[in-house]
Amino acid sequence: MADTPSTSPSDAARMRWLWTRFCRPYVWLIALALAFMVVQGSVLGAISYMMEPMFDRVLVAGESDALWFVGGGIFALFVIRAVSNSGQRVTMKYVGEKVQAAMRMEMLSHTLKLDADFHATHPPGYMIERVQGDALMIITGATGLVTGIGRDTVSLIVLMIVAINVDPLWTLIAVGGAPLVVAPSLLVQGYIRRKSLQAREVAARMSLRLDEIYQGISTVKLNRLEGYQTGRYGGENKARVETETKSEFGRTLMPGMIDIITGLGFLGVLIYGGAEIISGEKTVGQFMSFFTAMALAFDPVRRLANLNGLLKTVAASLERVQEILDETPSISSPASPNALEPGDIVFDDVSVQFGAAFALNGLSFTARKGQTTALVGASGAGKSTVFNALTRLVPLQGGEVRLGCTDITAAELSTLRGTFSVVSQEALLFDDSLRDNIVFDDTPSAEALDAALANAHVTDFLPSLPKGIDSPAGPRGSNISGGQRQRVAIARALLRDAPVLLLDEATSALDAESEVKVQAALETLSEGRTTLVIAHRLSTIRDADKIVVMERGRAVEEGTHDELIAKGGAYARLHALQFKD
Repeated sequence: MADTPSTSPSDAARMRWLWTRFCRPYVWLIALALAFMVVQGSVLGAISYMMEPMFDRVLVAGESDALWFVGGGIFALFVIRAVSNSGQRVTMKYVGEKVQAAMRMEMLSHTLKLDADFHATHPPGYMIERVQGDALMIITGATGLVTGIGRDTVSLIVLMIVAINVDPLWTLIAVGGAPLVVAPSLLVQGYIRRKSLQAREVAARMSLRLDEIYQGISTVKLNRLEGYQTGRYGGENKARVETETKSEFGRTLMPGMIDIITGLGFLGVLIYGGAEIISGEKTVGQFMSFFTAMALAFDPVRRLANLNGLLKTVAASLERVQEILDETPSISSPASPNALEPGDIVFDDVSVQFGAAFALNGLSFTARKGQTTALVGASGAGKSTVFNALTRLVPLQGGEVRLGCTDITAAELSTLRGTFSVVSQEALLFDDSLRDNIVFDDTPSAEALDAALANAHVTDFLPSLPKGIDSPAGPRGSNISGGQRQRVAIARALLRDAPVLLLDEATSALDAESEVKVQAALETLSEGRTTLVIAHRLSTIRDADKIVVMERGRAVEEGTHDELIAKGGAYARLHALQFKD
């Protein structure tokens, strides 16, 4: 009475991929759940079979000795059905949650390894929907498919056996119209797949809009964009309603056609079978057993008819998940990494390109170990790209970067990044305690932590917080001021105590008094270490051992502050602009 789900090779391959990659470890639990489903499905056939003695022997013939036998049998069947239903649901829920958790963890772990280019083209909202929304859709749909294959198929087979046992001709009349729904089901599949994909894309755009709104809530309020942003989200919301409605329409077409065909079958059986009962050829108990079997088969048939749509929905989300997991990072550790001994930082004719534009275009300079090298230049000169190239956040299109005697592309990636302490002008804090934002997963001594807090002047504002260092930072550090966030980030770098310091306007958000103290702490920390500083305020790098002036991705001047001022070139012009008053 229901068409079996037809799978295109791509859909079948995706389901095999899901099984192999995530479900196989739970094969015995899935087998247990299927066993419960078989029992649950078989009970429906037994209940319909018991209708015949209940009507013929108890209700019509009045056999009192059969009352307890029939009633007790039916009660036992309902107890078995309750236990098996609970068993299969709990087992499948556990497996589904474990598989979903594994899928989310693998997607998160994989995407964290992908390059900055990937994250630049895949906004946070899209990634959140991929990691959470698609994983949920896959497991919900896959659970429905397993239930359909296990419980509903067995139920339908057993109920058909009972119906055929009562009268094969009645059964043929009831299911005679089933072949009529096969062809329409094939046409509906493509429609459901397209709408399911559209629904997932719309859901991703909605997550993106919310992520942008809440992360930029201050900008929204200050620019009076509440109505504008609500309107943009409302447009996506409207698209979501339309897409989900159309998708659901496609999924309900098959069950709807099954309802009509089943109704015609019941009508035919009632007309033909009713005449046989009136003539005495069949008993009321036989008709009620047949009628119960066909009525109980109604729900399994409808669910089985919906499996094609369910499969297409799962396949659409699987396609999106596979698309992410198939991404490969262009930046990775070599198979046989070289040892890394931090020393001089050497940029040798380095080029980094974004699209058609060069951020670095043949850049060459050396930052000596134990010295402070400052990078200055106008916005867009490529200063931040120097940090990204050094830490291998972006790939090189040409040239070589060496740390000590080692080409950084030959070093193990985590070892390379472990050599840097970084403080940027955007002091990002996580929604956790200040302590956790400073130590992360390290376990520093109390003395080391206290020293870092004092040198970064974090101790100056801790008494004003409700829980001191254990106070929550808030989303993106919103519970403290910009200057306080900067000092927390500096304390993090001080505690890390790495051999190379990367400072991107590390004191930009501090007041004058704190800047002097923190600058002194950073200078103490930089002793014996290779230090690179990006500076927009030239007053902060007057004492640097070397200043590299950048223009359009190249180094155009090098020297100390006094040397560059005396030369009267690019640095002198920048200095004159900042200190013209």
